[in-house]
Amino acid sequence: MKIGLLGGTFDPPHHGHLIMADEAMSACGLDEVWFLPSHIPPHLERKATRRTTPVHHRIEMVRLAIQGNDRFKLSLVEVERKGRSYTYDTLMELGERYPQHDFHFIIGADMVNDLPKWHRFEEIKASVQFIGLNRPGIVAHPPDGVAIEFVDMPEIAISSSMIRERIRLRQPWRYLLPEAVKTYIEENDLYE
Repeated sequence: MKIGLLGGTFDPPHHGHLIMADEAMSACGLDEVWFLPSHIPPHLERKATRRTTPVHHRIEMVRLAIQGNDRFKLSLVEVERKGRSYTYDTLMELGERYPQHDFHFIIGADMVNDLPKWHRFEEIKASVQFIGLNRPGIVAHPPDGVAIEFVDMPEIAISSSMIRERIRLRQPWRYLLPEAVKTYIEENDLYE
C-alpha cells in the first residue's frame, strides 16, 4: 500500500489539514493518509510544550476530524513512543512494523526549505519520498538529493494557532474546523 504520513501537533486539527491530506491522496495516488499526532513536537521550546493541549485531547480531536473517511487513519506511533517526536524515529518504526508499505511524508512547501535542519535528515531523505504541498507566496528550494513530489493545493489560510487565538478573543471560528471537533473543544473548555 502507498501510505501518506501527515504529522503535526493538531492543536486543533482543522479543515486545512483535511484538505492537505485529500489533495495529496488524490494527486499522488495514495491508498491512505495516516495522521500522526506528535507527543512532543521537536520544534517547540520547553516552555511552549507546557502550553500544548494534552495529547489525549489532541488524539480525540483528530479521531473526530477524520471520522467518515475510511482512507484517513489515526496512528499513535509518536504518542506511544513518548518523548520528542522526531520524523526519523517515526519512519524507522513504521518501516519495521509495516515493511510492505510505501511511505510518503506530506509537508507544506514552507517546510521544504527547513528539511536540512531536521534531526538525522541524511537518513530520512534516503528512506522516504516527500510530498510537498505548494502554497501561494512560498518558493520551495528542495535540498540536493531529496525526492519531492509537488502538489498544488487550494489556498487555505487557516492555522491551529489562529483558531486558538480566535477562541481566546471570542472571534468567529465555527466554520474553520469540523463540527465534531468544534463541539469537543466547547465541551472540554479548550483554548479558553
